[in-house]
Amino acid sequence: MTIAVASSIAKDLALPEKNVAAVLALLQADATVPFIARYRKEATGGLDEVQIRSIEEKHQYQKEMAERRKTILGEIEQQGKLTPELRAKIEAAALKAELEDLYLPYKPKRRTRAMIAREKGLEPLALRIVEQPLAGDPKGEAAAFVNAEKGVATVDEALAGARDIVAEIAAETAPVRAFVRELFLSEGVLVCTKAPDVTQPTKFEMYYDFREPVKTIPSHRFLAVRRGETENVLRSRLEIDGERAVTGIAQRMLRNRQSPFAKEMDAALADAWNRLLAPSVENEVRVELKLQSDRGAVEVFADNLKSLLLAAPLGGQPVIGVDPGQRTGCKVAVVDATGRMLEHTVLYLVQGDGAADKSKKLLADLVKKHKPRAVAVGNGTYGRETEDFVRSVLKGLGASDIFAVQVSESGASVYSASDIAREEFPDLDLTVRGAISIARRLQDPLSELVKVDPKAIGVGQYQHDVFQPLLAKKLDAVVEDCVNKVGVELNTASAPLLARVAGIGPTLSKRIVEHRDKNGAFKSRAALASVHGLGPKTFEQCAGFLRIAGGEHPLDASAVHPERYALVEKMAKDLASDVKALIGDAALVAKIEWKKYLSGDLGEPTLKDILAELKKPGRDPRQSFVPPAFRDDVRTLEDLKPGMSLEGVVTNVTAFGAFVDVGVHQDGLVHVSQLADKFVKTPSDVVKPGDRLKVRVLEVDLVRKRISLTARSGETVAAQVPAGGGKAAPQRQSGPHQSGGKTPDSKFTNNPFARLLNK
Repeated sequence: MTIAVASSIAKDLALPEKNVAAVLALLQADATVPFIARYRKEATGGLDEVQIRSIEEKHQYQKEMAERRKTILGEIEQQGKLTPELRAKIEAAALKAELEDLYLPYKPKRRTRAMIAREKGLEPLALRIVEQPLAGDPKGEAAAFVNAEKGVATVDEALAGARDIVAEIAAETAPVRAFVRELFLSEGVLVCTKAPDVTQPTKFEMYYDFREPVKTIPSHRFLAVRRGETENVLRSRLEIDGERAVTGIAQRMLRNRQSPFAKEMDAALADAWNRLLAPSVENEVRVELKLQSDRGAVEVFADNLKSLLLAAPLGGQPVIGVDPGQRTGCKVAVVDATGRMLEHTVLYLVQGDGAADKSKKLLADLVKKHKPRAVAVGNGTYGRETEDFVRSVLKGLGASDIFAVQVSESGASVYSASDIAREEFPDLDLTVRGAISIARRLQDPLSELVKVDPKAIGVGQYQHDVFQPLLAKKLDAVVEDCVNKVGVELNTASAPLLARVAGIGPTLSKRIVEHRDKNGAFKSRAALASVHGLGPKTFEQCAGFLRIAGGEHPLDASAVHPERYALVEKMAKDLASDVKALIGDAALVAKIEWKKYLSGDLGEPTLKDILAELKKPGRDPRQSFVPPAFRDDVRTLEDLKPGMSLEGVVTNVTAFGAFVDVGVHQDGLVHVSQLADKFVKTPSDVVKPGDRLKVRVLEVDLVRKRISLTARSGETVAAQVPAGGGKAAPQRQSGPHQSGGKTPDSKFTNNPFARLLNK
C-alpha cells in the first residue's frame, strides 16, 4: 500500500488520509471490518463499518485498475506502439472506462472495414483526410490509390475506404468516446415500446409508450424495463440528438473547415457516429445504467435485511412454533429457552370428525406441559385462521400471560430443505423443521435467519435481476456486521451463527461446535485457544464478539476485548474494588477518571466504549419485542374498506414505497408519496422492515388482490383518490418490484392513482 493509494482513496471518499492509511494497513494485516470498526477506533478516527467497507472497495478497484493498466501497457509495448505520451496518459487514467478508451485502438479485434481498407493501402489517404490540409485535391490524390489488383477499382472506392479508416480512428479516439458517453448520460432518453409480436395484455403495459431521461430514471424502473425485455414484451433504446453528437465529434476531430478534405471528414464522422460510436457507446451506457441500478437495488435489499436481522427478539423463553397447513394439518414444534426442540406434533383443524376439538385439547396439553411464553404462527396461507385457533385455546385456558403472534415464514422452506437443517434434525420431516424455525425466529431472528441464504428472505426488489456476485457480497457484509454488532453466546450458538463472527468462518465454526460437544461448554474466552486451528490472530479478531455467560472471567460476558482486561482490572483496583463488583454498577463506573488511562494506543473512543460496556455489560442493541396488534374484525381482503384505520407491520421497503402486512394474507403498498405528511425522498428514511405502522385503507382491488394504503393524516389523502376508486397498488407477493414479481412498476393501466404512484 502506497501513500498515493491512500491519498487517492481519501480524496474520493472525503476522509482523512491518515485514517484511510490506517484502515488499509489493518486490512492488509488480515484484520476484519467489524474488528477494525469496534476495536481500532484510535487508528481509524472512529470510522464505521460502512466507511471501512467503502475504503476496502475503493482499494480493490484501484488494485484491479493497476493490474489492468499493467496488462495494457505490456500489450501495447509488445506491439511496438507504446510512446512516452501514451504511457503517461495510461498511467494517469483514473477510471476503467478512460483506460479502456486509450487501449481500444490497440486492442485485438475482429476484421473490420478499416482493416480491409488498410490492406488495400489506403491508410496514407485516410491520414490526409485526418490532417485536413489547406491545399490538395481529394479526388486527384485518391486516383493514385486506384489499383484493381488490390480491389480498389475507382476513385470513389478509394475515398470510401479511406473514410472507413477515418471513421474507425474517430470512434477509437478517447476524447471523442468520452464526449459521446457523457452525451448519452446527460441528454439521452430511454425509449420503450411494445415488442411487435405481443398481442395479449401484459403487466408491462405502462411501458408500451414510455420515455424517461437517462440521468433521472430510478433503478427500479430501469430494472423493470430490463425484465420486460428479458420476457420479450418490451423493446428499448437510448435516444440521442444525432446532429448534436456529430457536431461534438467534429469539434474534437476537424482541424480546418476550409480544407478541401473537410467534406470527406464530415462524411467519415457521420459514419463513425451511426455505424460505430452510437451502437457501442449505447451498449456501454446501458451496462453502466444496469450497474447503477444494481447498486441501488442492492442497497435497498441491504437496508431491509439489516432491519430484519436486527428485529427485536423475544429472548430466551420457551416458544411453541406452528407451521400452518389446511389439508395436511398444522405442524407444531415446542422449543425450550435455548431453542432446543422438545416435542412436535400435528394439529388438524378442518378435517372433520371432531378433529378441531381433538387438536384444541392437544394444543392445550402442550401449553400446560411446557408453559411457553408465546405461540409463534407462520404468516403464510391459513396463518390468520390458525392464529385465531391458537388464541381461542389460550383464552379457554385463561392463559393471559401467553400470547400468539404471527412470524414471517420468508425463507423458512429454504432452511427446512438445507444441509444445515438436515444436520440439525436428520430424522425430522421438512415441515417439522419449518415449525422449529418459526419458533426460533421469534426467540432470536438474527440467530435463525443467518442459516438462510439472505436472498431467500425476500426483502429486496429485483433481486434475481441484479448482478449476483455484487448482491451476495453486500448481503454477506450486512449479515457479518449485524452478527458482530449484537454479539454471539459462545456456548449456545449454532455453527452457521459462529461462522459469521469476525475471523472465524465456516470451517472453524464447525470445529468450535465439535470441541464444545466433545469437551463441554467453554469456561472462558481464553479456552478458545484449545480449538484446533484457532490461532492468536483469529482469537484477536473474534474474541470481543463472543460472549460467555457465567464464565471464569466476569468480562467474558461483555464486549470488552480480552486485550483490555488488564486495563479494567487496574480501573477496579484504583477504585479499591474488583472487576465483578464494577460490572453493572453505573455509579461506581461513573467514578472512573478515564483520562488518566490515556496512552499511545488507547484513546478516548476505546475508553468510552469500555465505560459504556461496564455500565451495561453485554447489552443487546436491538429493541424490546412488542407483538403487533391486528384488528380482530379484519381477516380477509373482503373485510377491508376505504377509510379503515389499521395497525400493520412493514415487511419490505423499496425505492418507491413500503409494503405493510395488515393481517389479511396480502400486503398493502404505502407509496412513497403516502408515507408521511411531509415530503419523503427515500422510503427507508422513514420506515424499516419490522416497524409497526398505523395506516388507512385508500383502495382495495379484490380482483387483482391489491391494497393501497396511506400513513398520512388528515382529509388531504382521501382527496387524492378519485371517486369510485380505480386500480390499487401492487402487492409484495405478486408485485413487480419483488424478486419473483413480473409487473413493471407502480403504475397500472387505467389507474387513476397511477400518477401518484410514479412521482
